[in-house]
Amino acid sequence: MKEINEIKTSETLAVSYDFGERHDFQIEEILALFALPFNDLIFKAAEIHRKFHDPNKVQISTLLSIKTGSCPENCKYCPQSAHYNTGLEKESLMEMSKILEAANAAKDAGASRFCMGAAWRNLHDRDVEKICAIVDGVKKTGLETCMTLGMLTDAQSKKLKEAGLDYYNHNIDTSPEFYSEIITTRSFEDRLNTLKNVREAGLNVCSGGIVGMGEKLEDRAKMLIILANLPQHPQSVPINMLVKVAGTPMDKIEELDQFEFIRTIAVARIMMPKSVVRLSAGRENMNEQTQALCFLAGANSIFYGEKLLTTANPEMERDQNLFKKLGINPL
Repeated sequence: MKEINEIKTSETLAVSYDFGERHDFQIEEILALFALPFNDLIFKAAEIHRKFHDPNKVQISTLLSIKTGSCPENCKYCPQSAHYNTGLEKESLMEMSKILEAANAAKDAGASRFCMGAAWRNLHDRDVEKICAIVDGVKKTGLETCMTLGMLTDAQSKKLKEAGLDYYNHNIDTSPEFYSEIITTRSFEDRLNTLKNVREAGLNVCSGGIVGMGEKLEDRAKMLIILANLPQHPQSVPINMLVKVAGTPMDKIEELDQFEFIRTIAVARIMMPKSVVRLSAGRENMNEQTQALCFLAGANSIFYGEKLLTTANPEMERDQNLFKKLGINPL
């Protein structure tokens, strides 16, 4: 198996990687990766990306909020939290006909996966059959399906799998150490337990995090270590840049340098070589050059459409123009 050359920091810390799946990463070696000269890091990430993926193809998903607002969680970044006044219009669970209309529109626009999010702390048993019916309806359009509904039990995960759900999204958000600075109504272990239930039910795991929340470099490294050291790498790894929303506790936080964001994409690609790495929230505030470097560094999925649940996303025409400039085609 081909190996990447030794990586050395100024302290001569040496680390080597295989072009394969590892689950034993340590913080020192990931910090060494982050410390590489930018060009070297991007080159190594691109080399790995080409080993397992077509570098000129990107998977396109569309994300729809099927139940908006009034979430009891206190995630400091989220405009849907009932703890903050962001002026968000609250909506109950969307009717099946409207969901299917949005799914068909997404398919016509070129999406291959339809992701649906409900602002719940956890899925209640009383809603399981409704959600399973929605999954079945969307599957019949020919799209892959993804749901994010909060915490799931083992039994609920199995029912969603039986209904035909392809992916379940449940982000870990950040490192275990920084987590309590972001949310206190749900523990980090709660998130890992849901990922365990989803994985053991046979569903594809979609799990990543958010950068730019005031965390340290070590927190970004530890977040990626938690994901990569799971029994299986998540099939989909969304890397989000914080979208600052007025009324949330993070609306005035200092902007993260976009080169640090690109580095996070590259390190995620190196650590989880076979996963799809999604350039997720925050693209509205990224220029074309930043996004192009993210694709070069190994990002090969985006959300397509004007909204990500409740926050802005680049218009489809803008993405199509960028793809044309870069010679990228949808998967």
